[in-house]
Amino acid sequence: MLVLFESPSGYAIFKVLDESKLEEATDLSAHLKTPEAAAELLQLTHFKKFEDTTEALAAATAAVEGKVAKPLKKVLKTIIAKDAHEKLAVADAALGKAIKEKLSMPCVYSPAVHELMRGIRAHVNSLITGLPERDMTAMALGLAHSLSRYKLKFSPDKVDTMIVQAITLLDDLDKELNNYIMRCREWYGWHFPELGKVVTDHLAFARLVKMMGIRTNISDCDLSKILPEEVEEQVRQLAEVSMGSEISDEDILNIKELADQIIEIMEYRAQLFDYLKNRMVAIAPNLTALVGELVGARLIAHAGSLMNLAKHPASTVQILGAEKALFRALKTRKDTPKYGLIYHASLVTQSFAKNKGKVSRMLAAKAALACRCDALGDGDVAAIGIDHRAKLEIRIKNLEDGGSRRLNMAAKATPKQEKWSNQSEVKTYDSSLDSTLPAPKKRKIEEDEDVKPDIEAMDTSAGTLLVTEEAMEDASTTPKKVKKAKKKKVKTEDDEEKPVKIMDVTNVQPAEETPAKVKKAKKKKVKEEVKEESAEVADAEVDVSTAETPKKKKKKKVKTEQETTENTEPEEAAPVTPKSEKKKKNKKKVVAEE
Repeated sequence: MLVLFESPSGYAIFKVLDESKLEEATDLSAHLKTPEAAAELLQLTHFKKFEDTTEALAAATAAVEGKVAKPLKKVLKTIIAKDAHEKLAVADAALGKAIKEKLSMPCVYSPAVHELMRGIRAHVNSLITGLPERDMTAMALGLAHSLSRYKLKFSPDKVDTMIVQAITLLDDLDKELNNYIMRCREWYGWHFPELGKVVTDHLAFARLVKMMGIRTNISDCDLSKILPEEVEEQVRQLAEVSMGSEISDEDILNIKELADQIIEIMEYRAQLFDYLKNRMVAIAPNLTALVGELVGARLIAHAGSLMNLAKHPASTVQILGAEKALFRALKTRKDTPKYGLIYHASLVTQSFAKNKGKVSRMLAAKAALACRCDALGDGDVAAIGIDHRAKLEIRIKNLEDGGSRRLNMAAKATPKQEKWSNQSEVKTYDSSLDSTLPAPKKRKIEEDEDVKPDIEAMDTSAGTLLVTEEAMEDASTTPKKVKKAKKKKVKTEDDEEKPVKIMDVTNVQPAEETPAKVKKAKKKKVKEEVKEESAEVADAEVDVSTAETPKKKKKKKVKTEQETTENTEPEEAAPVTPKSEKKKKNKKKVVAEE
């Protein structure tokens, strides 16, 4: 078995003289305690020295990444030519896999091999001959420094640490500026209080204070470079009639120095913001195209670096910055927050309130992809971010329009927009809705449409009514007893021959007022009614084609008619029951046949 050992001075190939000792790793350490014992177990067969530190650094970085360097490839080819059947023990499994794929040489990696490498590293000066110990130490030190520089070396265009520092300083400057401006307005407000209400721009206010000083000096100042004409004229008028108190020259001097500090800080803040924009475009162009420079920089600063932000899932990116609200919601078992720092992105702030949660979720998903492209990709083009932003804008527009159809994001053609036309609609006022009176209650029992009381004629002069027998029967019947109304259809010829009964007004009673006692006397009155009908058929014949009265009688009329005719006989006012209808019809048919 052969052993590959990478040293700072070069590649060394050792041959294991006794392979039986490699079976157990615990016993192997006892055989490598002294240089003499290590020399009995291992024998140096080949050594390839590095020419300079650059070659050593390239070999070390290739070994760290699990790749086969060119010097190692040459050494292994010479070994394969001599000992092709031998196995090769390596310290890294990834390196052994790469050697096996490229050179088809079997490699071994085990705990015993790891202990063997530790023994070789301890006695490398005695095992590798031909190199003094001083040179070995110098080469090891030089390789260590070179490898450290390589790991720390990166492109200055990909420095996310500068973004973190810049956005933090920008936030601090904003806080300090707010304090300084508030103090300056309050301080100068004692002398010229009207100026703070007219001039709302902080930078213009500080420049005015610096230029003008005492308000009486405004006549000698040219304010056209700071204020527009309308505001300038208004400030001049207010300075003449100001209600502020007088202050000394020393006070004005301190206020001017504060105004100088405000102007300098605001100018530096603008310069810092431009620097931050350029850094964001260079480091995270896709993220900048999606959420903007400030929001993207705050996300990177909150995560620590661009690589850490790329490792976060979309759900974490969505609520990044709202950790306190998240844990409070989990503790109190309430709704978790929908957005954190991503809320300040232009796509979220411009959407409707009901869609902010959906928009922030979609934007976080696209921002997570953009971060990974920026952190792990090689290109500096924001093509992915611009494409994702266009898709999000289409989706947001669809949500605001109220559409639920799914857009085909893979299609390159933009969806056609319908032409909007202004349609004016004139709406009239419905005055019927102004009534506050309660609606009339419906009757619990409504009469069936098929059953209609037919009152043929009314003689108002004599106080009598001409009522047909069918009308009396219909008026007396209740809606519950009208199940057999279909049998009531009679031919027109029979209708003309029907007898008409002439009754007084007192004999007519509404169906609703039939007493319960009348129901018991129905059976006794059936025989009398049949006799009366047979006598009336021969005597009275009245024309049936008179005008019909309204469908329903009013209760007031019935009550007045009952009061006029109080002395009526109960036998004549008895209503006709539904059971007597069949007997009447049978009797009528017999009379018609005769």
